[in-house]
Amino acid sequence: MSVRILALVGSLRAGSHNRQLAEAAVKLAPEGAEVVLYEGLADIPFYNEDIDVEGSVPAAAAALREAAGTADALLLFSPEYNGTIPAVLKNAIDWLSRPYGAGALADKPVAVVGTAFGQFGGVWAQDETRKAVGIAGAKVLEDVKLSIPGSVVRFAETHPADDAEVAAQLTEVIGLIHGQATPAAA
Repeated sequence: MSVRILALVGSLRAGSHNRQLAEAAVKLAPEGAEVVLYEGLADIPFYNEDIDVEGSVPAAAAALREAAGTADALLLFSPEYNGTIPAVLKNAIDWLSRPYGAGALADKPVAVVGTAFGQFGGVWAQDETRKAVGIAGAKVLEDVKLSIPGSVVRFAETHPADDAEVAAQLTEVIGLIHGQATPAAA
């Protein structure tokens, strides 16, 4: 039985290097692991408890919760916006954290990776993302990290999947997540 890893990308830009990194994860997933790239974060309204009411949860938020709920683990790709987590990724975490204590992230293995233009590869944003998903109830894989600096230069002409070093590191990350996740019963 394959482990299903849901990938959420914190950048909505079509040519995003973090999106390309997530595409590489889909391509490089080892046997026994399936990485599924989630589409639709742009359609989810900002979290508002007034609209998070049973029977009337916005369809885009309900779809995200369903996808995360059926995943065995999550892999979050976070760029760094002004030194912190992008709003679209934080919003997804907020929706997934509810209902309090029983959200789709509860006790689910989650790893955070990413790439950014700066010299540290977005570590501040990734640390903030780990903090947020941990508070939201996830089992944060603190030792599973990958921060790739200089994204604009490094991936100017090379897709992350075609960068041997990045491909090897990303494959290792997916393997570590796979080792922490338990496949859902069929």
